[in-house]
Amino acid sequence: MLVKTIIIFSIIIWVYGLSVLKRAKTSAFYFLFGSIGLFIILILLSKPYGVWIFSTVMTWGVGLIGKITGLFSAMYTSHIIQVVTNHQTSILLVDYECSGIIETTAFWSMIAFFPVYSNKKRVILGLIGMLWIFLANVVRLSIVAIIIYYFGNGFFYVAHAIIGRLIFYILAIILYYVVFTKGQLINKISVI
Repeated sequence: MLVKTIIIFSIIIWVYGLSVLKRAKTSAFYFLFGSIGLFIILILLSKPYGVWIFSTVMTWGVGLIGKITGLFSAMYTSHIIQVVTNHQTSILLVDYECSGIIETTAFWSMIAFFPVYSNKKRVILGLIGMLWIFLANVVRLSIVAIIIYYFGNGFFYVAHAIIGRLIFYILAIILYYVVFTKGQLINKISVI
């Protein structure tokens, strides 16, 4: 009950703050306040069902790669990726941080208040961004599982914290460049 009250109170303050910033015509602060507020609200609302859905879909996506390669398996409802190699079983749990929900809500929050696009383009870009982040995360977790399969559990940290994150963030930077930087440049050129 307390959490729901906090969420409702936060939404009221956020909407009021947005209206003040809109009337003051402070675009940068409107974008920042709107994006940060929407991100916090979406994250608060995503627990527990949104996290469960994202984790289930992510495990399913990685499980498809595991079936194709035959190197690992996935248990969708348990959010587990199992890698069996050299008489050793490694269990990877797709939890809150690995589900992609944080990255997706951050992208949605930014695109919702980015002033360059129309509402229709924002919705389309939001869906494309969600799919891109999903695929990038599937690639990341699949590479982690493949590295563990070939090099053993001792390489988990290197695979997950360094190689996997590096691949994911490179793909995320490409998305952000195309949507935010290149998109703004293209819109500026078309106006001229």
